[in-house]
Amino acid sequence: MINGRSPWVAGVGAALVDLLVEEEDQFITRLGSAKGGMTLVELDTIDTALKSTLAPLKMVPGGSACNTIVGIGNLGGKARMIGRLGKDALGKAFLDGLVKAGVDHRIRQSDMPTGRVLSVVTPDAQRTMFTFLGASSQLAPEDVNFEDLSDVGMVHLEGYLLFNRPVVEKIIAVAKQAKAKIVLDLGSYQVVEFCRDFLEQILPSVDIVLANEDEAKAYTGMGESESLEILAGKVETAVVKIGKKGVLVAQGKARHMVEAHLVKAVDTTGAGDLWASGFLFGLTQGLSLENAARLGCKVGSEVVQVMGAVIPDVGWQRVHQYRSDLATSAR
Repeated sequence: MINGRSPWVAGVGAALVDLLVEEEDQFITRLGSAKGGMTLVELDTIDTALKSTLAPLKMVPGGSACNTIVGIGNLGGKARMIGRLGKDALGKAFLDGLVKAGVDHRIRQSDMPTGRVLSVVTPDAQRTMFTFLGASSQLAPEDVNFEDLSDVGMVHLEGYLLFNRPVVEKIIAVAKQAKAKIVLDLGSYQVVEFCRDFLEQILPSVDIVLANEDEAKAYTGMGESESLEILAGKVETAVVKIGKKGVLVAQGKARHMVEAHLVKAVDTTGAGDLWASGFLFGLTQGLSLENAARLGCKVGSEVVQVMGAVIPDVGWQRVHQYRSDLATSAR
């Protein structure tokens, strides 16, 4: 227990497999999407898109909450994933990835195909996502039980889950019953735009909000500093990630600007999700707000150096050394 709170973090969200291709901006234009966003599509849209590219395909476990939870597992934290998968090869590969990262799971199975995301990475390392939710869309309120959350200190919700209002309402009710803090990652600016009314309704129940600068602006209409203040007025802890400039964090009267670790970015897929891994893990381990944000920046810097949201072992070794150095300097 850290400060009387369980170190377990449970993530709830879409259990998806990421399909990554490197393409030019024109490829995204032909698919009819805004660059850098997320578009919900049917499975045949992804199949057609894959047939129209000659770029090599990389397949890795994905989904925003899952990326964060797997990151916490790789950091050595207590992590659990709740979601739905299909009874197919992609579903098995997804579960294998959780087990490898030491993640406990409460995954339900569905007759629908496992969900997947076509993540198109352009030369500027930006990623544009086309998402088929598949089995993950069948996550229902009855899939979340008190037993799943009774021993956790934090429940991490991905923003995309806001499209499934009954599930979010059930999670909030059960998390409050379990006295767990609720973390909400806004996910994308489209989520904020489409789900604004529901977001306003649930924010009083949320303890920690994570946003990037686009999501924060979509919510507040303001710049990053002003957005941080508005969010900090609504929740206990507010975060605004500002890309290669770093991150702004606020809690009570405390304000911190933490610089990013500047590296050569190959792909930004999962950067925010893995930042959240370091940050939330740091908080569960008793790190200060500022040092937790620093650990988040280190983890985020490792994932942008590879394709996809899976950090290789050598990257995790650097993260663990950085974490050890942080702990030493804090003494």
